[in-house]
Amino acid sequence: MKLDALSLWIGRTAHVREQPFRRAFHHRVAMIEIDIDRLDDAANSSAFFSVNAFNLVSFHTRDHGSRDGGSLRDWAMQRYDEAGLDLADGSIRLVTFPRVCGYGFAPISIWYGYDAGNTLKGVIYEVHNTFGESHAYVGSIDGTLAPDARCTQYVPKAFHVSPFMDVSGKYRFTLNNPAEKLRLIIENLAGEGRWHSASLLARRRSANAFSILKHFGLRPFAAVGVTAAIHWQAMCLWMRGAVYHSRPTPPNSPSTVTETASQKANRRTLQDEHDRKLFRSPHTDGCVEAGSHKPETCS
Repeated sequence: MKLDALSLWIGRTAHVREQPFRRAFHHRVAMIEIDIDRLDDAANSSAFFSVNAFNLVSFHTRDHGSRDGGSLRDWAMQRYDEAGLDLADGSIRLVTFPRVCGYGFAPISIWYGYDAGNTLKGVIYEVHNTFGESHAYVGSIDGTLAPDARCTQYVPKAFHVSPFMDVSGKYRFTLNNPAEKLRLIIENLAGEGRWHSASLLARRRSANAFSILKHFGLRPFAAVGVTAAIHWQAMCLWMRGAVYHSRPTPPNSPSTVTETASQKANRRTLQDEHDRKLFRSPHTDGCVEAGSHKPETCS
């Protein structure tokens, strides 16, 4: 089934900080899903939606990818290529926070990449911080992921998103192949525990004049509210004594490649075999050689 060039996702997001103290909050969200190769069709979905022009709700290509108004597909293909994926013949659908009344901020945008048979094969998590910087985490999907089925991906944390969390540990992304529901969980794992988790749960809605007015027209300051909520939560953390971390130099690469759960398991199997060989080696006298890698503990 071919999806419309533009859809809405309406739902809630929740954030839970677990270290060094617990703090949680949640709020409603309204997002769009747009086929990056059918921008003109998307612009014709409603008189209240525009592409690269002011409107009640709008999508601007310079807010994403290379952020210079260039080809979104070219940028996405470069990212997918870094993960060993060739999706030249498939569609790419971007789920993001649009501009509302000219203003927008997208903490995270999700690029779903499909092959020619409309099978989900790759995902790009495009992350923005409030300092005007962005970074992409990109990964492949193992096998064929059925509609609404979930997969898990792991990646070292490489990008500064909050002054109250340093750039350490790793992310665990758990997402589904969105059909009628969209689910995403992002966990920041460090040491032996989970420091923070963010989740998104939304339902697909058709994009037309009525639905856009209902979900955006009645909340014209929703986009401003996203930024305001980020700063409000930051102030609450500061008042509770959270440690402030200065903004580090951004990563040199625009993206970091993730690994799936099965890829991680295969890597651990290979590492375990390597370690067993070291234990059996006559040159180690029954001890692991200095500097050898210790297998990771389970997340």
